[in-house]
Amino acid sequence: MATLYAGTSGWSYPNWKPTFYPAKLASTKFLQHYATRLNTVEVNYTFRHYASEKSQNNWIAAVPAGFKFSIKAHESITHIRRLQNAAEPAQGFLNSLLPLAEAGKVGMVLFQLPPFLKADIKLLEDFLGALPKSGRLSFEFRHSSWFSDQTFALLQKFNAALCVAESEKLTTPDVVTADFCYYRLRKGEYSTEEREQYAGQFQQHLAKNRDVFVYFKHEETPDGAFYAEELLGRSGG
Repeated sequence: MATLYAGTSGWSYPNWKPTFYPAKLASTKFLQHYATRLNTVEVNYTFRHYASEKSQNNWIAAVPAGFKFSIKAHESITHIRRLQNAAEPAQGFLNSLLPLAEAGKVGMVLFQLPPFLKADIKLLEDFLGALPKSGRLSFEFRHSSWFSDQTFALLQKFNAALCVAESEKLTTPDVVTADFCYYRLRKGEYSTEEREQYAGQFQQHLAKNRDVFVYFKHEETPDGAFYAEELLGRSGG
């Protein structure tokens, strides 16, 4: 059966005390507590740093079976090389995630492209063609020129998900390009009606046997964590 994975982008937020984390909980226990309430987290740390084997093993030890980490690809791939001649560093980055991968803990690898990178279908096709065929990949485009049938067809060819990112500045078209879905809901607040609408939408994906990964905004308040927890409750998770 398909699974709904809901969480936030990160967990190391002391200002989530005392409403989400207990007031006296040590920061070293944050992930362990987080994983009792939510079943996935998006790791932004890997955008600037490779996660050490020790860190990955600590993460694995802190979470239960079934918990998934979605990993943001390193900036050297997406922002410095901008996918050009980036196959080797991308392979190196994926290899660095071996502890998580071997433990079955990788939900998705997210390639978030810079806002100034305009659509280049050949560039994307060359990059996708050079990546391993195993593992789930998602692409977040932040320039509207990427939102075209050509892009969607290319992602479908490689079974890579279009990351549906919603923010005040730009909203990605909600187009299914893989047998799994990836959502980044970045608004600071979602009304009851909006949350109900998303819950219904995700249930439709699950009914079609598509796993759904959804990550709410984080950092300032734990509201996103509560939204994710509510979403899991609605789906019976």
